[in-house]
Amino acid sequence: MDTAATPAAGTGTDSIDLNQLGNDLRIVVGRIVRRFRLGDLGGEVTASDLSVLARLERHGALPPTALAEQERISPQAISAIVGKLEDRGLIARGMDAEDGRRSTLWATPAGRRLLAGRRSRNAQHVARALGAELSPEEQQQLLAALPLLERLADRL
Repeated sequence: MDTAATPAAGTGTDSIDLNQLGNDLRIVVGRIVRRFRLGDLGGEVTASDLSVLARLERHGALPPTALAEQERISPQAISAIVGKLEDRGLIARGMDAEDGRRSTLWATPAGRRLLAGRRSRNAQHVARALGAELSPEEQQQLLAALPLLERLADRL
């Protein structure tokens, strides 16, 4: 028996195909994520560059090898991205405080400003779309669904 497609008894979801719901949700969320990543890059940086920069902002200083592992890309690919971000002054490199043979990377103030600007533009873009596309009632429904989506994200 496929339990993923079978709702719990008494949940009132007897007619919902959870596999289809999960697939539909994955597709919609994927479209939203792609629009954020690719929407207005304008040649400033690539989606991969932004991912690396955001990871360094979130996690602080990391050695290049750990950064490559966390980004799930090759050391050669991380080296190219790091070189470009360093050249633009968006990240900096220094020696590891515990192991002077190892270098670490971190986001610079310019890198943090770039990310903050993109986040602000993304938030404004979403706010405009919410206002233009959704009725006040639909906006309330979406707001009410956010805790459910958060709980689901924590579970995945």
